[in-house]
Amino acid sequence: MVAASGSRRRLARERLRRAAVPARRARGRRGGAAVTLRHLRHRHSALWLAALAHRLSGLALAVFLPLHFLTLGLAIRGEAPLESFLRWSDQPLVKLAESALIFLLMLHMFGGLRLLVIENLSWRDGQKQAATIVAGVSAAIAFFLLARMF
Repeated sequence: MVAASGSRRRLARERLRRAAVPARRARGRRGGAAVTLRHLRHRHSALWLAALAHRLSGLALAVFLPLHFLTLGLAIRGEAPLESFLRWSDQPLVKLAESALIFLLMLHMFGGLRLLVIENLSWRDGQKQAATIVAGVSAAIAFFLLARMF
């Protein structure tokens, strides 16, 4: 009796699921969970993109930190190794990468400030506008510093 009621529920769920939205397999694999498209709609909103940009910029900054510590280590070692590194960093591609790094730093900082406001204040309206402003201000600061480098 218990097994029969469980299978009826499962059949009802499957019928509802098939009727709602067609499913596709996760990551193109034969096995794995089916992901319905209605669960992916949120990925097109500005807030989801702001959260994604915040996480990716944090990862990029974490990748940068060992290079920064390497530079500090070269400064401690002596003047000659640091001077050769600084000559290498005068290349245009390195300067472009530095401006991208500044953009990611500003994006991460302003995104973190936005999260602090959301979590600690009762402000809820205008989040999409704030996310757009954060991206714009970050780009403006990065382009300003890029223009000063060249």
